[in-house]
Amino acid sequence: MRDLPDKKLYTFEPTPSDSILAPLLGDKINVKLIQESWDDILRLASSIRTGTVTASLMLRKLASYPRQNHLAVALRELGRIERTLFTLEWLQSPELRRRATAGLNKGEAKHTLKRAVFFNRLGEVRDRSYEDQFYRASGLNLVIAAIVLWNTVYLEKAVDYLKQQGMGIPEEYLQHLSPLGWEHINLTGDYVWNLKQATSFDKLRPLRVKENKYR
Repeated sequence: MRDLPDKKLYTFEPTPSDSILAPLLGDKINVKLIQESWDDILRLASSIRTGTVTASLMLRKLASYPRQNHLAVALRELGRIERTLFTLEWLQSPELRRRATAGLNKGEAKHTLKRAVFFNRLGEVRDRSYEDQFYRASGLNLVIAAIVLWNTVYLEKAVDYLKQQGMGIPEEYLQHLSPLGWEHINLTGDYVWNLKQATSFDKLRPLRVKENKYR
């Protein structure tokens, strides 16, 4: 968690200033304010869940008031409860921290692949119109999806080949494989999408098998 040492925990009861936990604790949660705004909170949650309004739009509206809105303050108090509970779980659960780190690593690997593919014009979007920017971003996502699909298919073929050779591969190891590598892919040139040229998974390129010199 970013800035974890600076995060404060919030309680329902005031904490004595001489308590050993005092440096970790923030203000007392205003339960009365949450109770007074509970009906509005439920209406807001229902509107977001049914798609009547988006969460981002609602946050912008609440932030646009010249003074803090009563509902916004109540949501802040409710958010403090959720953040405190999550922080406590984060501190006590190594498994949660491992899952979060794995997710962050996957996200960074995807961003690294996008930067490698989008090297033209020094990786800058210089199109002026929104439509051109949208097309360029969509093209980048299409190339990334193609690379991920290609790698996924050949990773499966490689695993099947190793199993046929008698190598035992535990299933729990496969979750650590990532289809985001690109060292074997030539990223230069033109990307041509021929929709009439269908490709079958039965006509794949042969695997490049390297002999194990330690066998």
